[in-house]
Amino acid sequence: MTKTKWAIDPTHSEITFKVKHMMFTNVTGQFSKFDVTAETDAEDFANAKIEFKADVNSISTGNTDRDNHLKSPDFFDAANNSEIHFKATSYEKGNGTDKLTGDLTIRNTTKSITLEVENGGVAKDPWGNLKAGFSITGKLNRKDFGLTWNAALETGGVLVSDEVKIAAEIQLVKQA
Repeated sequence: MTKTKWAIDPTHSEITFKVKHMMFTNVTGQFSKFDVTAETDAEDFANAKIEFKADVNSISTGNTDRDNHLKSPDFFDAANNSEIHFKATSYEKGNGTDKLTGDLTIRNTTKSITLEVENGGVAKDPWGNLKAGFSITGKLNRKDFGLTWNAALETGGVLVSDEVKIAAEIQLVKQA
């Protein structure tokens, strides 16, 4: 079977996350520098080799002070851990929703996570490039990766939730 290589189309892709702040609102952030590569059997992603990398220094929440805090040793420790890495271990086709499982590494800690994938299919763009599109969602516990900083609130509870919601819109382009 022919192996097909795919690369990220960065202008049509995004990686975002949401974290509950003060237990009642969500703060959204994103990584502006990231890469996704895949190798498939033809155009079938069922047995794909998929890797994702994000540059921690490209984190943006719309607030410079918060972004700097996230890059600090309290959270990602970007000076010593400049990259988030995901390497897929399986891709299972489902009924409408696929499952992507892999090893996620943050701050030199690797844990297996499973993400839900809406496979949008494969199509040619107006310039003849073959594209594949995916909407990916999931959750993780930030403490599992050593991101443990927090502050207690006077009213009870904590400033930053442990749960992080992940959402990604990924468009890949077939390589020649």
